[in-house]
Amino acid sequence: MTDSDSSRPGRIPLSLLDLAQVGDGETVAGSLAHSLELARFADETGYRRIWYAEHHNMPAIASAAPAVLVAHMAAHTARIRLGAGGVMLPNHSPLAIAEQFGTLAELHPGRIDLGLGRAPGGDQATFTALRRTPAAAENFPRDVVELTRYFSGAAVNGVVATPGSGTDVPLYILGSSLFGAQLAAALGLPYAFASHFAPQALEQAVARYLADFRPAPLPDGGETEPHVMAAMSVIADDDADRAAAELHRAKVQRIKILFNRGRRLTDDEAEMLLDGPQGTQVDAMLRYAAVGTPAEVRDGIDAFARHARADEVILAPLAVDREVWFGTAQQLAPPTDHT
Repeated sequence: MTDSDSSRPGRIPLSLLDLAQVGDGETVAGSLAHSLELARFADETGYRRIWYAEHHNMPAIASAAPAVLVAHMAAHTARIRLGAGGVMLPNHSPLAIAEQFGTLAELHPGRIDLGLGRAPGGDQATFTALRRTPAAAENFPRDVVELTRYFSGAAVNGVVATPGSGTDVPLYILGSSLFGAQLAAALGLPYAFASHFAPQALEQAVARYLADFRPAPLPDGGETEPHVMAAMSVIADDDADRAAAELHRAKVQRIKILFNRGRRLTDDEAEMLLDGPQGTQVDAMLRYAAVGTPAEVRDGIDAFARHARADEVILAPLAVDREVWFGTAQQLAPPTDHT
């Protein structure tokens, strides 16, 4: 499956993953205002799509409800594709997701994506609060197929998704292991690899996806083609030293998010953890980060795309400083190719 309408010769299509991070001293409302600014900018430039990921019980991330974010951003933009990257399907019934994203597709036809993940997007306490259990993840393949049927217009056990039926919202399988690659290949769906935080299995997963891909029928009578999307973290600034400093700040921020044990860590506490095994883990997560001047980062993106055998690269701006965060998206923006 390809989206050739926004590709440009000689350059791989670029998209954005907005992690909706809430910085120190920043409110959720302030964070989401920055997300809207980013979406409007992406809409005016050559980015293909912008996605939001479902996370729960994380005070530093404001994307717990991707469908709501997509609705808000779509109402304030005109062109760019918007979607979840992704909805953690074990947290929801397929019918509810079909109705949510079917509604979005009816309101904004041709602009809505739905990436699906198998992870819980939170901890055991979150599962309990969502009235789910970890065993729900075992039903992920079946739930994806059920969701596909709802969008196609089929009745599932006598139930039709309204809205949703007949919208054929495009589905993408997200993953960081062979499981997602195998499922995407078996269903003939695009595959998005989360190499911005879990890069270890990238090469093996992409190879398995491409080798095992089985085309699926499209509504227009054609067939799907393999489509690899790979995510990477980026920080671009004209001052390379400033970019490097922002990378360090981003690592500290990630320590705070991942190892807070239910409380907000101070910068000093996070710095101490950064020098230990936790820091080694964060460094491993950022294996494919591209940091430096815009030219250096663009070269890094091109090299990463070749390495990942990607048809599309999803950029996750990593800087903590909002000026550098937004500036990264500006510096790397593909030229506008729409009217």
